[in-house]
Amino acid sequence: MVSGGVLGSPGSLCPSNFPFIDGPACNSLCVTETLYFGKCLSTKPNNQMYLGIWDNLPGVVKCQMEQALHLDFGTELEPRKEIVLFDKPTRGTTVQKFKEMVYSLFKAKLGDQGNLSELVNLILTVADGDKDGQVSLGEAKSAWALLQLNEFLLMVILQDKEHTPKLMGFCGDLYVMESVEYTSLYGVSLPWVIELFIPSGFRRSMDQLFTPSWPRKAKIAIGLLEFVEDVFHGPYGNFLMCDTSAKNLGYNEKYDLKMVDMRKIVPETNLKELIKDRHCESDLDCVYGTDCRTSCDQNTMKCTSEVIQPNLAKACQLLKDYLLRGAPSEIREELEKQLYSCIALKVTANQMEMEHSLILNNLKTLLWKKISYTNDS
Repeated sequence: MVSGGVLGSPGSLCPSNFPFIDGPACNSLCVTETLYFGKCLSTKPNNQMYLGIWDNLPGVVKCQMEQALHLDFGTELEPRKEIVLFDKPTRGTTVQKFKEMVYSLFKAKLGDQGNLSELVNLILTVADGDKDGQVSLGEAKSAWALLQLNEFLLMVILQDKEHTPKLMGFCGDLYVMESVEYTSLYGVSLPWVIELFIPSGFRRSMDQLFTPSWPRKAKIAIGLLEFVEDVFHGPYGNFLMCDTSAKNLGYNEKYDLKMVDMRKIVPETNLKELIKDRHCESDLDCVYGTDCRTSCDQNTMKCTSEVIQPNLAKACQLLKDYLLRGAPSEIREELEKQLYSCIALKVTANQMEMEHSLILNNLKTLLWKKISYTNDS
């Protein structure tokens, strides 16, 4: 339990030019030097991601991974600016005031959920990196910066879920998450420079060639369906998967699905604020990420706020070729039928939530029934 009082000075030693940040990884990064940076996984300068080792445990180090929206309440949404990244809270801010700030942030991002206070308390527990029962000013500033990032917030919310990578620690807006052995749904990853020169048709054929055996693919697919359940009307609202490409999904040596990149999984309330009233000429102008699409109102020439496809439909679209290739003949017809029914799901359909649950459960049951007696289950 985090105590009250005034937020004090950082509790650990950080670089002299960043005296206002703190977190459980700072000492390892800045003093004992037991947090090592390995291979760079980034393709752009503002997406800093590395393989790393922290106290002999493998992990992935990420920093400033999003052009996140910096939410100042009572003002318009603005792009996040580096110069104001650690501007809140200020010295002298009480823990109670910080809790109110976090609550307001969550209300703007997640909507007026009845249990936001529970999430605020969870965040304070995470922010207390040295587990001394108090949140220092540096810890609070670091937590505030990290909470602007969709991926960090989702890792905290889903920290007990099997398919969400575990948060190992943070320092400022740098955070370390567990590494995943296979960082693509298809099990093969290439350097981005090579990716640029590979024709898309050849890449798809190569992906299919390197997939695991069908029972293992089925187990990975079940993991994706379970993750869809985790983010669909979870304890703190609905999250929308706005980039369901194979490169954002991975799996471990037991063929359990693990999310690799969750930057484009956004709270539904947050997305509606991002996209509503955006000027548009056609539906093509009403897209966030690659997969969250709304429609263009031709009367007002503004984007509507309701997404067209639910997460499950997008997941099934991704899994269609993945699961049908090599599927056992005795279930192929039924599997194909269920996948196409899933892809046809629309958010605006009557009884969508009932259909969503029915289709999801039918798919999981069909796949589990086929692999439950194999070594891959």
